[in-house]
Amino acid sequence: MESDLDPASAAGASRSGAAPDAAPDPAPMREQYHTAELCEKDLAAAPMDQFARWFGDATESREIHEPNAMVVSTATPEGRPSSRTVLLKHYDGRGFVFFTNYTSRKGQELAANPYASLLFPWHPIARQVVVTGTVTRVGRDETAAYFRTRPHGSRLGAWASDQSSVIASRAELLRAYEELAARYPQDEQVPVPPHWGGYLVVPDTVEFWQGHENRLHDRLRYVRDGEHGWRVERLAP
Repeated sequence: MESDLDPASAAGASRSGAAPDAAPDPAPMREQYHTAELCEKDLAAAPMDQFARWFGDATESREIHEPNAMVVSTATPEGRPSSRTVLLKHYDGRGFVFFTNYTSRKGQELAANPYASLLFPWHPIARQVVVTGTVTRVGRDETAAYFRTRPHGSRLGAWASDQSSVIASRAELLRAYEELAARYPQDEQVPVPPHWGGYLVVPDTVEFWQGHENRLHDRLRYVRDGEHGWRVERLAP
């Protein structure tokens, strides 16, 4: 089948911002949410307690495949942002913990600019949680304790992958993994890589968003008030 648009013209159309003919149009795509009102009086006194409630609801939902999946956004000191999906591995009164390679892009950005945003996108239940806060590394004991719970293959992967670096091919990555698998068979203990560990996001704000029809969503945000206190603000949707 011949096309009326030659390759050069097609490239020009792409650069001009015109969408391909076969691409779905996102403009009319929308959902009407039908949920109960989220009231200030129903919130827990502290954001981590409220998060525990909502995380429990998300975990019980059959429509949410990975309730602990969160978008972690970091930025360079110049303000150039980057985002990626990471799995939450622990939360408590301190905040939210995830693990990664210290030399990855996010690790390098956090070393230079120790602030991050987290987003839990629980769209099937018309909820999301947005966190902003300061980030610190967790202790090596906490990192080692979690590392030992990971599947054997994931522990090898933490050594095999120089995360975010440019590699020649997937074969190169697999070769490094196979060499490690030979060195550390299934019954061997894999040491914790020195370049890998946990981060704790200590929240300054935690926003709980609940969708409603006509886009009149509920947005209740906890804001740190002093060393241990919190106040709650309602935001316009």
